[in-house]
Amino acid sequence: MMSSRRSRITEDEINELISKLQSLLPEARRSSVGRASASKLLKETCNYIKSLHREVDDLSDRLSGLMASMDTNSAEAEIVRSLLQS
Repeated sequence: MMSSRRSRITEDEINELISKLQSLLPEARRSSVGRASASKLLKETCNYIKSLHREVDDLSDRLSGLMASMDTNSAEAEIVRSLLQS
């Protein structure tokens, strides 16, 4: 039976991953975080992801309302359907 060894992540690798994560946050959030601790950056990242989920939910609701009010055989409905399939 093979034993599995856990590879350890070095502090430099963690710092590199934190920097990459920070670069993914929008500029406004990054400026408020600065060179903050990893825990603060992770909290900011979680908040950003939650806001993206809320935005997706809102856009989904708006799209559902638009589709419900639209004639399903109209050219506009066909355009929306083709965009959703892309």
